[in-house]
Amino acid sequence: MRNAATTLLGWRGPASINFHGVLVSAVVAVAALSLAEHYHVSAMLFALLLGMALNFLSSEGRCVPGIRFSASTLLRIGVALLGVRITLGQITSLGAGPIAMVVVSVAATIGFGIVLARLMGYRSRFGVLTGGAVGICGASAAMAIAAVLPARAEDEVRERATIFTVIGVSTLSTAAMVLYPMIAGALGFGSERAGIFLGGTIHDVAQVVGAGYGMSKETGDVATIVKLLRVAMLLPVILLITLSCRKAHAAGPAGGPKPPLLPWFVVAFALLVAVNSAGWIPAALQQALQTLSTWLLVISMAAIGMKSHLKDFATVGIRPIALMVSETVFLALLVTAFIYLPR
Repeated sequence: MRNAATTLLGWRGPASINFHGVLVSAVVAVAALSLAEHYHVSAMLFALLLGMALNFLSSEGRCVPGIRFSASTLLRIGVALLGVRITLGQITSLGAGPIAMVVVSVAATIGFGIVLARLMGYRSRFGVLTGGAVGICGASAAMAIAAVLPARAEDEVRERATIFTVIGVSTLSTAAMVLYPMIAGALGFGSERAGIFLGGTIHDVAQVVGAGYGMSKETGDVATIVKLLRVAMLLPVILLITLSCRKAHAAGPAGGPKPPLLPWFVVAFALLVAVNSAGWIPAALQQALQTLSTWLLVISMAAIGMKSHLKDFATVGIRPIALMVSETVFLALLVTAFIYLPR
């Protein structure tokens, strides 16, 4: 039995290489999901913090290869499986107005993040990372975007930026889940408008569902569909990032592998959306794949936490926090302005 499990978890190379690291990451994921269910806070955030408490496991020993495998390959599989959450029918059911709002708000939030990041002295890619996380789907988007950024000598810096983004977007999403329904009520939004506001502004899917159905079933239904449309924006955003990286690679000095036109997990994401839209995935299998996606993303987040050190964030300062808060406020104001546009 153990040989079969290690073969599956090993994926490549000797069967036992990745077993211990994947196993410890999965144990952390179990604890994170349990805590998240009890305290109604992002499982990604709990997985990251618990993983960071075990960062010594990634320094040396037999867990190291499996932790790396969990933080890379399992992450990509989890992102690919997000495709089973979305159908083209869900997207078209919204109508042209909300679709245009989502496309514009995602693009504008990323653009705003890039400009503000540059003004604060950061690279554009940090603005893409934070803006994409805020504009698309929170921690999942941050991890997916980080996965397609080119591997370079400053990989440790990229990982720290990813972890900070996950912490920031998860915290802001939890705060929005509590505050935004009150704001929607204060603005006098009906069920449809409140759903558009919550689905268009809250970062993580789980928090959108909690906030929407906490107001009413009608609000929850609209909020969930709007949010899934934002998740679908992950595909074109990653494609544009990849094309940009290929262009930068071609313009720069020769050397190193050229980034692929589309990473394999993005192709898998698109195929799953198409297959799911055709109705070829039975409901039970769809639910199972969605659950597997959640587990893989939380396991990979635990592994990323194990590769990090809390002391690295002691010198972060106020600027990155101000950047993410500004992006969040910008998105909320943009969606609110759309809602008030005459129909």
